Amino acid sequence: MSALEKTLALEAISHCIQRHSQLVRKEVSYTSIQELLASLKLDLKQPLEKTFPFHFYGLILRECASVDLVKRHLASLLELCHQSSSQREGIALAIGITSASHMEEVWAMLEHLGRTRFLQSTFMSPESQQLDRNTHWKWVGSTSLLCLGQIAMHAREQILPWVDNIASRMVYYFSCSPYDNVLKTSFLSAAIMLMKALQREDGTQNYKFTQISELISCLLCVLQKEPNFLATLFRQKIILVIAALSNLRPSLKPTVKSKILQTCLQSLYSLPPTETLKRKLPPLEAAPDVMMLYQKSVQALDLLLQNFVSENKSMDEICFLLQHTEPWLKSDKIHERKRVVQSVFLLLKYVVDHVKLTEEAMPSMLGHQIGLLTLLWRDKDKATQSRSRQCVCLLLQLLIQQKGSTAEFTYLNKMRSFEVRAHRESETRFFNLVKALDENLTVAQHTQLILTLLHELCSRNRLRCDLAAQLLLLIFEDHSIKPEQVAEILQGLFLKLPCIIFKNILQTMMKAVTMLGTQHTQETVEVLLSLCHPSESQLVGPDSLPPRKVIPLWTALATNNRLARKVITLLYMKLKLRPPKELVRLPEQAQLISQLALGTIYELLYVREYKATVRWAFAGILLGLLTQLHYLFELDAVEGLSDYQEDILEARTLSPCRTCLEALKGLFWTTNYWEVFAELKLLRGWELFEHLETYTEGVTLLARAMAHYDCEVKAVLGQAVISLKSSEERDNIVAILIITEFLNSQELTQYTSRKTMDNFLNLGLNNPNQLVRAMSLKGLSSILMHPKKVVLLQNWLVGLLDSFLKPEPRDLIGLMEILGDIVHCLGGQGVGTLSLKIAQRLLSLFEHAQGDVRAGAIFLYGSVIYSGGRKLRPALRTHAWHALVPLLLHLGDSCPQVVTKTKFTFLRCAILLKWEFRKELFGRLAWGSGLGAENDIFIYMVESNFGSYHHFLMQALMHLSSPHHSMKLAAMRFIGGLLQDYFADLCVCLTKNDVQTLLTHFELLKQDRDSTSRRFYRSFLDDVIELSQYVTY
Repeated sequence: MSALEKTLALEAISHCIQRHSQLVRKEVSYTSIQELLASLKLDLKQPLEKTFPFHFYGLILRECASVDLVKRHLASLLELCHQSSSQREGIALAIGITSASHMEEVWAMLEHLGRTRFLQSTFMSPESQQLDRNTHWKWVGSTSLLCLGQIAMHAREQILPWVDNIASRMVYYFSCSPYDNVLKTSFLSAAIMLMKALQREDGTQNYKFTQISELISCLLCVLQKEPNFLATLFRQKIILVIAALSNLRPSLKPTVKSKILQTCLQSLYSLPPTETLKRKLPPLEAAPDVMMLYQKSVQALDLLLQNFVSENKSMDEICFLLQHTEPWLKSDKIHERKRVVQSVFLLLKYVVDHVKLTEEAMPSMLGHQIGLLTLLWRDKDKATQSRSRQCVCLLLQLLIQQKGSTAEFTYLNKMRSFEVRAHRESETRFFNLVKALDENLTVAQHTQLILTLLHELCSRNRLRCDLAAQLLLLIFEDHSIKPEQVAEILQGLFLKLPCIIFKNILQTMMKAVTMLGTQHTQETVEVLLSLCHPSESQLVGPDSLPPRKVIPLWTALATNNRLARKVITLLYMKLKLRPPKELVRLPEQAQLISQLALGTIYELLYVREYKATVRWAFAGILLGLLTQLHYLFELDAVEGLSDYQEDILEARTLSPCRTCLEALKGLFWTTNYWEVFAELKLLRGWELFEHLETYTEGVTLLARAMAHYDCEVKAVLGQAVISLKSSEERDNIVAILIITEFLNSQELTQYTSRKTMDNFLNLGLNNPNQLVRAMSLKGLSSILMHPKKVVLLQNWLVGLLDSFLKPEPRDLIGLMEILGDIVHCLGGQGVGTLSLKIAQRLLSLFEHAQGDVRAGAIFLYGSVIYSGGRKLRPALRTHAWHALVPLLLHLGDSCPQVVTKTKFTFLRCAILLKWEFRKELFGRLAWGSGLGAENDIFIYMVESNFGSYHHFLMQALMHLSSPHHSMKLAAMRFIGGLLQDYFADLCVCLTKNDVQTLLTHFELLKQDRDSTSRRFYRSFLDDVIELSQYVTY
């Protein structure tokens, strides 16, 4: 065509297009175009398509040499109405064809359009849009997108220099245009055309693009806004375009990939179940084949995943992809889990069959993803069960391929084939797969697998919980856990314990902890120690929650007796890890391993499952606690030791020193050596441990009580001997104090020889500590080491007794102290028959006018009644029985010192007489107060001495004339209690003479100056008279 012909043709086509543009809603014919073609001898027999005039228009413009003519016609073309889809497509087609020869002019015209018409339509006010809703500029942005796509399609070898400009403008028009179906369709069409153009160009793979991420973001935006049903192939097309874009350079950043995966998976997996997809469709003229649409969309997703792996052939990439399936693997909806497992299976099968991994990476998160898949082995959907097991097999196969193990590879292939064919013997399959996992996962992967299963223990889904617990038990039973895994596993379990709902799951986990502790005892103990910080653990009271969280784990270690002993031994050894004071900073004191062990021992004393083990380890724990307390004194960690109050029940933090002392007390109480605990409590001996100055006195008193009640003397002596050889001064001090006191034990000769003890004591003479040397010397001078001293002491005792039995001896208190020392030194040799004389004399001193004399006599009496040896024990028991009423009345003595000593001796009498309620009696003596405690002690005494009411009453009557007002009041309360509570028994056991004696004493109260006495007389006179009527002999 000549230039003139081109001009005429352009004018004719332009006129035709403009005329038809005004009739976009009507069917139009292209008669004028056909006539023009006929004049050019281009007559066509078939009807013309709607876009043909634009196609013809573009062809002529492409061949036109006049730039001005091209610009004028392009401007005229872009001024057309953009309302009709065919019009927009036609304009874009003409623009694209023209750009093949006039790229610069076309680009300039589009840029001008974007700065003018597009901006005007985009930023039109809502009022203007309402008034001019049908203006033909409304979809100018969509036309521009189609133009850009057509430009790319026709650019050919120019595509790469222009691709970034085209892509950036596509992003611009999409982002700035109001979103609707027209925009969505136009952008997707443009993107598809751009990708087709790039795929045709050979240099695409070497070009570095700048707008890929932005284009993908726009496509994802479209995908996110897709409705929750399937009516078109939009999802498939978008995913395919994204897959194609992801092949371009540079590679996508992980954040972009992550967003792609999240959006694509969400778009497909969240669709309703396939069986209900068709019902979710809105009313349509022709119902689409929903299953076909779904299958094609899913295939596109599978292609996308395979494409990602093909671009980065590594296990890291597989883990990255699987990571994004996690929310769907954990979904509560069956169809969502089924879809994602199918996708994972197809991806892994593709990798195994077609991809050779280039990197030997072993990402730890693979263990987590395997864990998620194993949790579907008992899914409600059978297909999901099967696919999840196949997925695990495929992942194992990939791991084995990387290792290059042919034998295991063959074995796994067999397992895969079996999985496809069979659906029985699930437990065997579980075991085989778990064993394969244990053998082929790295330590980090194996840990992540276990942590994933632990996390599932808190699920409300019973099936998943049971499966997780069973798999964990299999793993633990397989002995596959390495020492370096223990910490992370136990920490994970510790965090999940409070959230476990089902009791059987908790029990299973405790079995697993027992297995772990058996396999890695030391590591397990160290981790459990670290889980409960001392500042949190030493809480006492009913609400002390932090230590209670760890207690179940410690308890699990006690179900096996051998393991429990190893645990306690390790704790005892940890207690001895004490760095010197100069190496310990104040804030670090709470972090000391010995403090962690101390806090744990304190807690375990009260755990029933550890009771027998604590008893077995009694000696070691005792020496450990005593030396730990001394160590804390060395560190000046005495805060909160002396201001502790036992009667406060609410939870409170205990200081390290207080924890140690409470553990020491608890050791005796929980091992049923309560008599030792009671003796120190009643004598306020535990308070001696609260100060370094009185610490040694406390240890001595404790050892004396242990020797008296034969409390683990043999075992403790053995530990003390070991401690005496220690290089630590504190160990030597505690050891020699205990040994020296034990030398007075009646049972010591059964456990060791005199020669052996002589060697150990001589060892102490060379100790650098003065106290150790002095106590060693004292021990060497004991009766056990020098039996001839027995006769000397007994002779001395006889001489002292002559002075003591005088009515008014000089320095009575000093004399009683000397007598007490001799009685203590004679120890197992016994005082013999002199004990009865001393006891009788002491009983008479109970009523002495001086409080300190009464206190000394009562205290010494408690020792003397045990000093006669076995032959005199019955006689001393009888004597103690006669002393009960005076002792009971002295519990109300006006002198606090007397009351304290009376409690001690009263309890010793009860123990000697073997009362039934000895422990309960101690509780009331130690912590009781008021009339309630007094009444309980009265009942314990009377009920433990059935038939002694007559004797008790006659004794109490003697004290109604006591010069001590407090004793007199106590006697009245005791007599009143007998008359009220045991009236019937008194009627049986009293005689006429006894009643007469009772009346005589009552009559004396009538004339008493004390109003309390007279009131007592009036209150009980009727009871006495009635009693006299019932007594007949």
